[in-house]
Amino acid sequence: MENATQVNWDENILPFELRVSDSRGRIVRLDQTVNDILAQRDYPKQVESLISEMVIITALLGSMVEPRWKLSLQVQTDGPVRMIATDYFAPSEADEPASIRAYASFDGDRITEGKPFEQLGKGYFAVLVDQGKGSKPYQALTPLEGSSIAEAAEAYFAASEQIATKLIVEHGETYMKDEGTQWRAAGMLLQHLPKSLKSEGGNPESDKEQREHALRKDEDWNRINVLLQTVESLELLGPYVSPPELVWRLFHEEEPAVYEARSVKFGCTCSEERVRQSLSIYGVKDIEKMTTEDGKVTADCQFCNRHFALDPATVGLEAK
Repeated sequence: MENATQVNWDENILPFELRVSDSRGRIVRLDQTVNDILAQRDYPKQVESLISEMVIITALLGSMVEPRWKLSLQVQTDGPVRMIATDYFAPSEADEPASIRAYASFDGDRITEGKPFEQLGKGYFAVLVDQGKGSKPYQALTPLEGSSIAEAAEAYFAASEQIATKLIVEHGETYMKDEGTQWRAAGMLLQHLPKSLKSEGGNPESDKEQREHALRKDEDWNRINVLLQTVESLELLGPYVSPPELVWRLFHEEEPAVYEARSVKFGCTCSEERVRQSLSIYGVKDIEKMTTEDGKVTADCQFCNRHFALDPATVGLEAK
């Protein structure tokens, strides 16, 4: 592996393992990706902050779940920010980056000067894993509780996956003389995956071993969480401490092992072909209702703000 100081860790996800505590984790930094996503639309600062947090969580979970096609996260609420949606697309080739896209819908008149999470009302956090054609998507919902989207994601793992999970997300705006104002965003995820002990039909010794193992499991998880809480914002955001150096700084007594980093970029899958495909189920009368005064059937991508204007005679069931 290259010297940690020689690697540009932006737009990368670093997987790692803590062998003493049977845990695994990820560290991600996505400055350019987050800025590319936010540049697609004009969002209030509070909404930009929520999107930044959601993108980091999506990258961490997407690289952990490793879908064959797509992982989608969604927050829906009755608050000023009605929805935040993100998609993580697995790379089509081993040497290609994964891609992420995101957008939010909101009521501008209801946005307050309060903290970003206060712009979300009552609602839910949803996870959908789509493995592609021929497979049934997996979907799970959990109430949007806690004081951050990261805490809602932790609650999802606890309720749906029954896996102890801890997420830390750091993000914010920075000003550079030559670059102007830019967002920096990073995060770390830990999951405790204890080795299973087989029961031997109620054997007293086996039961004792399982109780001891459960106690060690709790002690291990508590210990690495205490270590994780010592991480500083600038350590996560960089650039002075590389992710491998940070893993070693935090968990050097846990026998850490880092693996090959995975790259990420902003990417959208929208295309004219996909728009035509989505319109292919409509008949002539439906297409007529969709046709504008300019004689076009239009569609806009919520994620990248791309606009499509199509000839109505070329879309729908009766397309020529």
